[in-house]
Amino acid sequence: MNNIKDLNIENEILPLFDYSLNMFSKNKIFEILGKPLLSTTEIIQRQNILKGFSENEKILKGYSYTVLYLNEVHFFLNDEKIEDFSKKKLKYKLFASKQEKTRYISKFNQLILFFHRLESKYFTRLKLNLFPKEYASSIKRILQFLSNFELHKHEHIIREKRLRDKHVIELTEKINNLKKKGLIRLFWDDFFLFEAYLSISFGITKNNFSYPSFTKDQIKLSDFYHPLLENPIKNDLETNSNVIVLNGPNMSGKSTFLRAVGLCIYFGHLGIGIPASNGEIPFCDYFSIEINRTDDILNGYSHFMTEVMNLKRVVQQANSGKKCFAVFDELFSGTNVEDGFEICKTTINGLSKFDNSYFFISTHIQELKKVSNGQIANYYIDCELIENKPTFTYQLKKGWSNIKVGRILFEKEGLNKLLD
Repeated sequence: MNNIKDLNIENEILPLFDYSLNMFSKNKIFEILGKPLLSTTEIIQRQNILKGFSENEKILKGYSYTVLYLNEVHFFLNDEKIEDFSKKKLKYKLFASKQEKTRYISKFNQLILFFHRLESKYFTRLKLNLFPKEYASSIKRILQFLSNFELHKHEHIIREKRLRDKHVIELTEKINNLKKKGLIRLFWDDFFLFEAYLSISFGITKNNFSYPSFTKDQIKLSDFYHPLLENPIKNDLETNSNVIVLNGPNMSGKSTFLRAVGLCIYFGHLGIGIPASNGEIPFCDYFSIEINRTDDILNGYSHFMTEVMNLKRVVQQANSGKKCFAVFDELFSGTNVEDGFEICKTTINGLSKFDNSYFFISTHIQELKKVSNGQIANYYIDCELIENKPTFTYQLKKGWSNIKVGRILFEKEGLNKLLD
């Protein structure tokens, strides 16, 4: 199972794409965001589906309806017992109470008006040729389902306030036939997936995300950033190395950088847009993103043991042939410096042998700059000293930072004198 808890999908990522009108579609979006796709074919298929929504933007831009109608119609079709009055027409006409008849008329008024709005204002106007054929078939199923209710005819009858017993009898028969064939459940599945894709496409457009392409042995991201920052600094990254060691002083933005890279790679594998102007990424089938992980109280592990067990899971996945993408923030900072250096060195050299996987590791251990081979690349987040004061640029640069901000801030606060 992927380790993506630190992406905080529900609280941080979902709001970027959630323009849904109901909980059913919102849950579908959340489900999509939690499951990376299993092949580049599936990824490209979803990209093309979402592009189809964008290309139908003029039709779908004002997509809306009365949410109460949706909830009422959904409950009516799914949870209420709807009798098929076609088998007892006379009994219904003569003996059904006024209250029962009024209830059915009210329910069918809602159903017809709700479905008629969807059909006439949106679904019949969609340009299906802009979607992949397989997904266009899903939209056609929605249209076929709606056509069962002869919505134009019944909407006109309702407007004239002439929905009668015979119409109720006819509609109850249709609904029961649809239920027997399993078409009502299929309709809601198709419909809420449609709304989920529509919502995600709105998010991609609003945030100006781009769709990445896939390469075999390179990560290339242009103008990428963390989408939750109000005024983010954008960076470029181009590397063929499979182990990237990120260094730099505290507060320089290493964790934010790792989150930004992690989101670009992860979003790419969902088949959605990424926060970058352009992206070329490798395909991976296992994800582990550990950022600012604290002690695992529930399992009784210390911070250090949590890191050890997480690394073990990643290495086991890589050994099994998985193409891994893993992020380790401040790897092994929970142990002493000597141990940290030795096991970090072993980890970096060992991970570099998995040439079909990619590992991002941030560290404060200066001695690790001596660890080098053709598969390891060193980067740092820049920090400038202006009048002996650290100024963070948040720009990514190749190499290793030698600025020791801790000492400067310690002195700046006068602790050397206070402790003398």
